[in-house]
Amino acid sequence: MDAVEEFNAYREKMNNAIMAENNLVIKRLFNLDTNTYKAGALPSQTKELLGLVASMVLRCDDCIKYHLEKCVEQGTTKAELFEAFSVANIVGGTIVIPHLRRAVEYWQLLTQRND
Repeated sequence: MDAVEEFNAYREKMNNAIMAENNLVIKRLFNLDTNTYKAGALPSQTKELLGLVASMVLRCDDCIKYHLEKCVEQGTTKAELFEAFSVANIVGGTIVIPHLRRAVEYWQLLTQRND
């Protein structure tokens, strides 16, 4: 199992365990998260890039991976991605650089899978 499959399998397994508890607040939170990234005044791709930048600044590697996958699905170009990375690093400072490295590595894994 490669790193992308491993991440997605773990995420699905744990999300299923969480949702099985039938907690109304958590279900509503997950629903809000899903609906936030749907197209509206902003296209979904823009929202995913915003989510990616926020995740990098907050230094959440799981969230970075998730948004990178969504960006790949939506056809984000490498140039668009690196502009988003630039914003994240300017806003977040040099503490974001390790997350940038891991993000680029994961992006490479994702794009290799789609070749």
